[in-house]
Amino acid sequence: MELRHLRHFIALAEEGHFGRAAERVFVVQQALSSSIRRLEEEVGAELVERSTRRVELTPAGREFLSGARETLALAERTVERTRRAARGEVGHLTVGFVGGLVFGGLPDIVRVFKERFPEVGVELRELSAQEQEAALRSGQISLGLLLLPVRDPSLEARPLWREPLVAALPASHPLAAHAELDIHDLSSEDFVFFPRSQRATYFDQVMRWCAEAGFAPRVVQEALEVPTLLSLVSAGVGIFLPISFFQGLGMSGVVYRPLTGAPLVDIVAVWPRGQQDALLTAFLDVASEVLGPVGQARNPATTDPVKQR
Repeated sequence: MELRHLRHFIALAEEGHFGRAAERVFVVQQALSSSIRRLEEEVGAELVERSTRRVELTPAGREFLSGARETLALAERTVERTRRAARGEVGHLTVGFVGGLVFGGLPDIVRVFKERFPEVGVELRELSAQEQEAALRSGQISLGLLLLPVRDPSLEARPLWREPLVAALPASHPLAAHAELDIHDLSSEDFVFFPRSQRATYFDQVMRWCAEAGFAPRVVQEALEVPTLLSLVSAGVGIFLPISFFQGLGMSGVVYRPLTGAPLVDIVAVWPRGQQDALLTAFLDVASEVLGPVGQARNPATTDPVKQR
């Protein structure tokens, strides 16, 4: 049984005349009559009562008409949903992200994407960079958002946005009175930071920048998580150089100051090489639209602005 047979039958049922039904579906009357006979043979029941004046449906035909309309409607919905899936308008997307992006551009990306594609389910999972790479390889997530570098050659990466480092200081620190700082201003300060074994790329970037300024940071306390490090800053243990989006944590007793010439940290989207489908492309396009040009650093929102003097 073919969908065209159902269309022919529905046209005949609604027109009540073989000639008009044939014109409606753009076939000759003989072809329409043959199509209805084949349909009746396959169903095993007479569907229409033929007369010289008007074609009437049999009781079996009336029952078949209801099912035929439902079948065609389902087929049309299936085709449309398939086309929408090909355009990235329906489906499910699982996105991994490193901690901190919830305070950066990620919420804006997801909000705009869900407004534009309301029938796409978006699931967010907070994972480390190493966990994201493993989850991408195993198919547990569709897309990862993490910091460079991406070491797995089976993964493809696309830069999305860049964020500068800022200085996190105790609110009572003398340097907090400045609207902006230079890295040289921090040369005699105590630092709190990640162990290099946990955030090697981040660690090396900060240490290299300080070395170029002529000093090695004196790290007096280490911690694994940003909230813990900011708590140490609040307690006056030392200062910290987080990526600017961590200002969104709003830790009590901590102020943030921009740093002149601060390094920019690249945040990239990562997915299995060769698996960029329409849904993934749609998400990346929205991200690029929301975030703006990749080479342009996003403006950090200072939580405790200094009044202009």
